[in-house]
Amino acid sequence: MTGDSSTLRSAIGPGLLMAGAAIGVSHLVQSTRAGAEYGIGMAVIVLLACVLKYPFIQFGPRYAAATGESLIAGYQRLGPWALGLFSLVTIATMFFIQASVTIVTAGLAGLVFGLEQSITVLSAGVIVACAAVLAVGHYRGLDLIMKLIMGALAVSTAAAVTLALGAGPEPGALDPVASWDSIWTATGVAFLLALLGWMPIPLDVAAWHSLWTLERAAQTGQQPSVRHAVIDCRIGYVAATVTAVLFLLLGALVMYGSSETLPDSAVAFSASLVDLYAASLGEWSRPLIAVAALTAMFSTTLAVTDAYPRVLRALIEQTGVADKEDPASNLHRGRYVSALLLVTIGALIVIRFAGERFTALIDFTTTVSFLSAPLLAWLSLRLLTSRHVPAEHRPERGLLVLAWTGFGFLVAFSLLWLAWRFV
Repeated sequence: MTGDSSTLRSAIGPGLLMAGAAIGVSHLVQSTRAGAEYGIGMAVIVLLACVLKYPFIQFGPRYAAATGESLIAGYQRLGPWALGLFSLVTIATMFFIQASVTIVTAGLAGLVFGLEQSITVLSAGVIVACAAVLAVGHYRGLDLIMKLIMGALAVSTAAAVTLALGAGPEPGALDPVASWDSIWTATGVAFLLALLGWMPIPLDVAAWHSLWTLERAAQTGQQPSVRHAVIDCRIGYVAATVTAVLFLLLGALVMYGSSETLPDSAVAFSASLVDLYAASLGEWSRPLIAVAALTAMFSTTLAVTDAYPRVLRALIEQTGVADKEDPASNLHRGRYVSALLLVTIGALIVIRFAGERFTALIDFTTTVSFLSAPLLAWLSLRLLTSRHVPAEHRPERGLLVLAWTGFGFLVAFSLLWLAWRFV
């Protein structure tokens, strides 16, 4: 039993990185907006999305533990077409996703530290700080920082919700059907799909998680069992789901029924968000809210800034553009740093030209993520039920039923968006 516990402890880490990547724009911005505009009724849809997306997120670490290779390598085993589809989705969205998480963090950093530079300059500071941590600290530094951040986030968010409950909600905020009719309008459906796109996280993270699982194994010298990899994933996923509900509750308790509207600028959005919380809970709560928000967003930006260079390096090495290298080699590390630079520059270009249209950028990025989700879900289902996964490690019947149900859910809502947009 002691040996099993030790092995489990060595496997814990990638799930928290996944949670750190999840608890950001989808929670702080989209969940808070959902609670503020629609009250607690939106929580039902948030929880449903989290449950139905779970199998596809779990497939990443499951495949890595079962085969010793990343999900990206698995897509290549299905055929060049599968890897090509995944590459297309990744390249089409990575600059926008990186820009979206960075710009929110920059807005909060400007607010917390009283900085008055442009959003582009603030974003450059945030992303350079993340890149520096990753370039110097490697995975070990990322793992340690993320565990500290997640601990601080859990305490500050739970405290904020407790205070909001004590202050008393607005009438209708906790009525699950009070705003139900307004959800099923053109505006409500558009926001709903944007919310679901990153709730609790885009399905791209399954590939990220598989890479983090392999990196953790290399760091500890122990390949995790499938059971331990799944446990680690569940810990992070439950944390992300619970935190999504907490931020939705904060929005409902503090902002539901308010005449205030959240502005379109990242810095102004952050300031208005913290101002509304402070006005309802008391001025003394302002630092707590600001720390919770900035902590959530920095964790996301740090995790995403690490994930995309890892994915790009894996794609380069998997497609044969460059030979695979020993993970300890300078060339292998150099490709990561080069990809890190590419993602950083691309994100800053997006921020430079779209940074002032903050909420539009967020809604566009999250909607594109949702529309690509059925494709990524189908690829993962094909791979995890194929001969490339040992029979004993393929998803069990209950998980497969949930996965196919989730796939149907993703397809149905994507078709709903297309009908709403073009019919």
